[in-house]
Amino acid sequence: MENTANHITLTGTLASLPEYSHQNHERRFFRFLLSVERLSGAEDLLPVLAAEDLLMQTDLFQGERFTVDGQIRSFNNREPVGPRLILCVYALAITTTQEPMRNEARLTGTICKPPVCRQTPLGRQITDLCLAVPRLYRRTDYIPCILWGRTALAAADYPTGTELTLTGRLQSRTYLKNLGETSETRTAYELSVSTCERAEEEIF
Repeated sequence: MENTANHITLTGTLASLPEYSHQNHERRFFRFLLSVERLSGAEDLLPVLAAEDLLMQTDLFQGERFTVDGQIRSFNNREPVGPRLILCVYALAITTTQEPMRNEARLTGTICKPPVCRQTPLGRQITDLCLAVPRLYRRTDYIPCILWGRTALAAADYPTGTELTLTGRLQSRTYLKNLGETSETRTAYELSVSTCERAEEEIF
């Protein structure tokens, strides 16, 4: 059964061949990277998780274009290194295509911690928030989101527990993580929001 509160469609080129990730209830899962180009020409390298039986239905060749339909999932990182929250696209369908690049997501959930409003070095107003999106079997995915401009200013005052429906694109962003005496480059994944609705009222 598809979860209508969490849906994403990506069309991009295969940037890495599937590698074994883990096994759950006798199903084997593999991860690969999909390269999706933005209108600006910048590239988002997005991790995709797919079951082995789904991968066997499609021949995946590096550099070829595919469409992935699925959900944005979050997992706790149990390893001592790396980010505490791991995001990926959980594939429900994979098809070959020649369609243009596409990166469209729609999430419905609740704000799970107070939004943080700030200015970028270029003076743009942005708001960071985390959306708790319900999943089957009483599970929840926690999706970092970034809102811009008027949308950011409106969402900055929303209290924890506010229900929102967001549309946008999943983006990748590299940053430098300070680890005391050392630092390392990491990649963050977040939903760059284009529209935001609170209950029945659209705020952008």
